[in-house]
Amino acid sequence: MTVALIGVGGILVGVVLGPLIAMTSSIVGGADAEGGRDDAPALPSSDQSGFVFTRLDNPGRTVVTDQQDVIVATLTDGARTTTIAGPVRTFSEPRYTHAAVQTATWVRIAPQPWHPGAEQQPWVRPWLAAMLVDTSPDVLAVATEYMQDAPDVVDDDGLRIAGNASFGPEISETRRAIGADFYDYLGVPWEFADGVSKEPEDEQYSALDCSGYLRLVYGYRQGYPLQWGSSPGPGLPRRANDMATVGPGTMLIPDRGERPTELDRLQAGDLLFFTTDDEPDIDHSGIYLGRDTDGLHRFISSRATPNGPTLGDMGGASVLDGDGFFAERFRTARRL
Repeated sequence: MTVALIGVGGILVGVVLGPLIAMTSSIVGGADAEGGRDDAPALPSSDQSGFVFTRLDNPGRTVVTDQQDVIVATLTDGARTTTIAGPVRTFSEPRYTHAAVQTATWVRIAPQPWHPGAEQQPWVRPWLAAMLVDTSPDVLAVATEYMQDAPDVVDDDGLRIAGNASFGPEISETRRAIGADFYDYLGVPWEFADGVSKEPEDEQYSALDCSGYLRLVYGYRQGYPLQWGSSPGPGLPRRANDMATVGPGTMLIPDRGERPTELDRLQAGDLLFFTTDDEPDIDHSGIYLGRDTDGLHRFISSRATPNGPTLGDMGGASVLDGDGFFAERFRTARRL
């Protein structure tokens, strides 16, 4: 899909494409970032492609290294989300936080879920080789295209597919309406694979609630399947609680009703889930970005304050560390 940039607002995200660097285990994120401290690596396999595939556990995954023994990709069992080595980028939102996320990790969606031994399938090596030189917007870059002052992006048909998104229409001085899905933001009707048809609500145009934001980034923009119902299936469901409990992909951190400690399992692109009220059910979701320049685990999500997608700290620090609002209410994580 070809896009054109129109209109330029204030600077809110700096994406700096540097030279392709060697991605060591300290850059990959998740358990690999700490050298796989809980892992038991299996014997590696390789062939004439030059890629070496090594199995690790917790979670079950395959780490890909090149001929220089540099980690270039991580593919997780049951998930399509893949981390790929690429140029260093910086994501920031100086209006709402001094911290930034500088990362050489790019997040791509594989054609199908990974499983042990999948490296023998014919699509794997050509796809990995293509992803290693692809600098088109990935999951993380797309996620930042909806923050405040983000420039509009339109497709070949003139449809605005990115740009500043609100959380929802204001219903009082302290509250905003929820319920804005990706098709509301776009202003287009949508028919889901499970047979449900939806019409956009005019008052929700250009708005995204937390789960609608994830569905726009992963589904509409990155091609991950979407569904409306809450039954288990291949598509990403509508509500955050359903994403967390019956959604596709791989459970990384189970919901035990309390704040988890296994943050070393996370890698960029993982879905994070929170309970932000007095009920035990999940009611907020976000996308993990990686460690920020303060060394903290930072995420991006759409929320009422500051009114839309943010990686900043207004209305609560967007980190999983410390005793902040979201850190205390973090419950579970899933890799699509």
